[in-house]
Amino acid sequence: MDQLSLTFHALADPTRRAILARLAQGEVTVNELAEPFELRLPTVSKHLKVLQRASLVSQTRRAQWRPCRLEPAPLKEAAEWVWDYRAFWDESFDRLDEFLIR
Repeated sequence: MDQLSLTFHALADPTRRAILARLAQGEVTVNELAEPFELRLPTVSKHLKVLQRASLVSQTRRAQWRPCRLEPAPLKEAAEWVWDYRAFWDESFDRLDEFLIR
């Protein structure tokens, strides 16, 4: 699967989007990520694996601490892909405005 597909697949789940939002605030452990969700650690770990496969999250080891970190580059690629369709939507809305004004 290509990177863009992996990114959109990872973003398709609201829990994974919430995990990314939390990681945007800074590094945290898996236990800290699990706290706001009513999920067990194995479930959070499964979500993290999807995010890691999409290169959206990385984990490092510092002694006993294994913090998770947001890797934003794939999000930028997805945002750029979506942005390319902006002209299409702008033109569509402009045509709709013209139609409604008449």
